[in-house]
Amino acid sequence: MEPVITRIEQLTALCNAADTAGGIDGLTAKLKALMPEYTFKCVLSRGNWHRLGGVVDGDYQQVSDNISHWAEQESQGDVDTLVTKYMGMGYFATRLAGNTHYFTAPTGKDPQAFMQFEVEELQEVVDRPLVERDWYPDSIEEFLDPLDYPRLEPEPIGRSYYRFRRMTPIDKLVTENPVGTGTHLKLQRFFNDWKASSACEGEPFCRHWVLALREFADRDGETRINAKPVSVFAGQLPDLPAADRLSGAELANAVHSYDRVLGYPFAWYFMMLGSTASNYTLADAVLQDLMGAYDYLPKRDLKVLREWEAKPYGV
Repeated sequence: MEPVITRIEQLTALCNAADTAGGIDGLTAKLKALMPEYTFKCVLSRGNWHRLGGVVDGDYQQVSDNISHWAEQESQGDVDTLVTKYMGMGYFATRLAGNTHYFTAPTGKDPQAFMQFEVEELQEVVDRPLVERDWYPDSIEEFLDPLDYPRLEPEPIGRSYYRFRRMTPIDKLVTENPVGTGTHLKLQRFFNDWKASSACEGEPFCRHWVLALREFADRDGETRINAKPVSVFAGQLPDLPAADRLSGAELANAVHSYDRVLGYPFAWYFMMLGSTASNYTLADAVLQDLMGAYDYLPKRDLKVLREWEAKPYGV
């Protein structure tokens, strides 16, 4: 297996060279050609996010591709100087509209044994006039990302493009790089519950879930990673069955129907773990049924549910 740094360089080059016109299928084909030992599949795309872009003139010709660096250099620490200098120039600030594509490939039998490859698809769009006569920001920070400011229709500038974000061996993340005390233990338990339940009888975990990863610095200044499971279900997720209104055969039909929609057994349980604590009443309602005259869960799922009852948690 090639060194990680070599893989990252290759993946970065692959993303830089790939044409978004080829779509996800084209990118997947290139990824499989580079790493044929992995069965990568794009399982989720998450959009509706953006980051700061650059500066363009009135003809949408690039002045700078990084508004933060540009503003620091042009202002020399004085935002009033910057505003006065560019008042009436007709410049625009841009932003990068983003979409993150998640590719996963199983690497073993355990649910956490998979590779997660993340690619950003970015499109620079016009965001707002750079300065306005009736607007005087109090700081460079406000200039860069004003809260109350007229926005423009996000007209694209140039072509969209891919950028490598990260490649993560999730099993190593879970076992070798703790993501924080409580969070790490809950994530391990989430994987253990999947392995112990009927959910593991179908497609691998990584075909149904990805991990949303966020780096942060702890009190000692060390980099940690926060990881939260995110369902890859396409479209609007259905609501969990209403435990306060259903019981018995109706509740049994509701949880099994929910599982069929999600595409794997015991799905309601794992979706419950990732939702608000108010939904935990669903587990209590199912347990009450199973202690009575009803029996609609496999024994392995009932065992997981009872262990959760003894020590509830969520992710």
